[in-house]
Amino acid sequence: MKKRTGEILALLDEKYGTDLSCYLHHENAWQLLVATILSAQCTDARVNMVTPDLFKKYPSIEAFAKANQEELESDIKSTGFYHNKAKNIIACMRDILHRFGGEIPTSIEDLTSLPGVGRKTANVIRGNVYNDPSVVVDTHVKRISNRLGFTKQQDPEKIEYDLMKELPKDKWILFNIQIIAFGREICTARQPKCELCFLQNYCKESKIGLKKV
Repeated sequence: MKKRTGEILALLDEKYGTDLSCYLHHENAWQLLVATILSAQCTDARVNMVTPDLFKKYPSIEAFAKANQEELESDIKSTGFYHNKAKNIIACMRDILHRFGGEIPTSIEDLTSLPGVGRKTANVIRGNVYNDPSVVVDTHVKRISNRLGFTKQQDPEKIEYDLMKELPKDKWILFNIQIIAFGREICTARQPKCELCFLQNYCKESKIGLKKV
């Protein structure tokens, strides 16, 4: 690991700790899968407002697989893109029942074969449920990894591979959790709080004139 990368990770650990708790509330693998599908173009906070009632109404994979699409659309409407999300959730749960015997698959290939599941969602499941080291590239990770110089790519899959080379394997999931907190609190997309940033000396886009590394 590069000295510079180690310094950045140490500062993130100091600021945010090393708790591996996922921001999306869930009790099991299929709930996290549904919540992650709902989180596309939606905040985790909004998803966490929707899922308690949703999981009471649909308490199993089977219940989602049998759901009426229009009714499910109404149930998840506040998360946005509800038509496609409802369609994908129902199809995804049916696939899990029929192709995987009701068990959430573990491999990236099997997970991404499910409707509505891309690499980001698959890696959330692999890392948070199965403890399989995985790099999750969401909007925060994409933006901040570029600002920190960990990657020059814009394609999430290419960023994922760059980060796999840059970061120690035992930091892959933790990095995402820490960067989400950092991105919400300080390194926002439009008006980053550079004057409050503890990583300002490592940032390629720092606006306060400090040394850039």
